[in-house]
Amino acid sequence: MAKLEMDVINTHCAGIDIGSRSHIVAVGQGSEDVKEFGVYAEDLAAICEHLKTHHINAVAMESTGTYWQNLYVELAKQGFDVTLCNGKFTKNIKGKKTDVKDARWIQKLHSIGLLSGSFLPNDTTETLRTYCRQRTNWLQLSVEATHKMQKYLKLLNFRLDVVVKDVCGLTGLTIIADICNGNLDPQKLAAHRHGNCRKSYDEIAKALKGNNRKDYLFGLKQEYDSYLFFQKKIADCDKQINCFLKEQINTDPVKKNFVPKTRFING
Repeated sequence: MAKLEMDVINTHCAGIDIGSRSHIVAVGQGSEDVKEFGVYAEDLAAICEHLKTHHINAVAMESTGTYWQNLYVELAKQGFDVTLCNGKFTKNIKGKKTDVKDARWIQKLHSIGLLSGSFLPNDTTETLRTYCRQRTNWLQLSVEATHKMQKYLKLLNFRLDVVVKDVCGLTGLTIIADICNGNLDPQKLAAHRHGNCRKSYDEIAKALKGNNRKDYLFGLKQEYDSYLFFQKKIADCDKQINCFLKEQINTDPVKKNFVPKTRFING
C-alpha cells in the first residue's frame, strides 16, 4: 500500500483535547505520549510543567465552549506558542471517537502544519466585548419582561396596546406603575396621558376598564418589578462601558487628541 508522507513543520508540538472536567494532552503519537489532567489551577500549571519536560514549544487545542480560556491564558503566560483552532478543522472522520484519539489527531495535524489559529481579540477588545455581551443579556431579559407585561395587560382587558404606541413609553409605564400600586380607576389612570399621546383622554379611559383579576394583577406587578430591575442593570452596564472607554481614551495620547471629521450634507 502506498503511503503519503508529509514534512513535519512543528517538531516539538503538542495537541490538547479540551474537556469540561479534564484535558487530554498528547506530546506524540505513542500510547505513552498521552496524559490526562484535571481542570483546576494546579492542574493547568502541571500541564505546563509536563510540556516543558518534553521540550514542547507549540501547542494546539480546540476552542471548545469556554473551557479552553483558562488553559490558554496559562499556556500563553508560560511562553508557549498556542494555536486555538475551530473544531471543524480538527474533526477526525475515521474510526471511533475518543478523547485520547482526538488529542493525538490534533497533535498530528499541528505537527505537519495543517492547523490555523482562530481570531482572538486583544485584552481591551475582549473586556469591552464582555461588558457589551452582559448588556445584551439584560436587554433580552428586559424585552421578555415587556412581552409578559403586555400579556397580563391583555388578560386583565387593559388594552393599553391599542391606545398607546409603546407600552413601555412615558404614558404606558406611568399607567402600569399606577396599576401596580393598586389604582384601578380608568379615569384616574387615563389622567396619566402625556401631551404627545395621539389618543384622547376618553378613549384611553375606555381602554382601561379591566376585569381586575388578582392573579393577573400579581403577575403584572412581578413582571413590572423585573422590568425595572433589568433597566437598572442595563444602566449599570452603560455606566461601566462609558468609564472603560474614557479610561482607554485618556491613557492613549493618539485617541485623546483624535478629532472626528465633520461631515456636511448638502440640501
